[in-house]
Amino acid sequence: MFRGSFALSLDDKGRLTLPTRYRDSLLSETGGALICTIDHKDPCLLLYPLTEWEEIEEKLKRLSSFNPQEQRLKRLLLGHATDCDMDKNGRILLPATLREHAHLSKSLRLVGQLNKFEIWDEETWHQRVAEDMATEKEMAIAGDAELSERLQDLSL
Repeated sequence: MFRGSFALSLDDKGRLTLPTRYRDSLLSETGGALICTIDHKDPCLLLYPLTEWEEIEEKLKRLSSFNPQEQRLKRLLLGHATDCDMDKNGRILLPATLREHAHLSKSLRLVGQLNKFEIWDEETWHQRVAEDMATEKEMAIAGDAELSERLQDLSL
């Protein structure tokens, strides 16, 4: 389970080093095999351990190739999916096309999302967090905070 937010650097070759706390589990569970793809809604990347990605592929396989929305999602996620094997130093190479999608600079933010990581440009991440906080505050003030049924049942 991945959680937390980590400030990382992208080296000149386009590699990032994963946090030490996750390296051993990734090596033991998947041999360091990871899949990186684009997020179809946000300017970030999604990094999955291979076992988690295989579950995503099974779900995508069940989508219709006749439904344009489902086909677009498959095309975007699968078409950008790239093997990113972790080396002995905990580094992965992010291909240039993926780095361009997320507008990645040298400073990155790796954000745990339970079964995957999001990889953001540091500045973009901080902007998104500020926007999300402002939206939540505005909704609360306006009384527009209509929660989904799942969020209504969530107790923190």
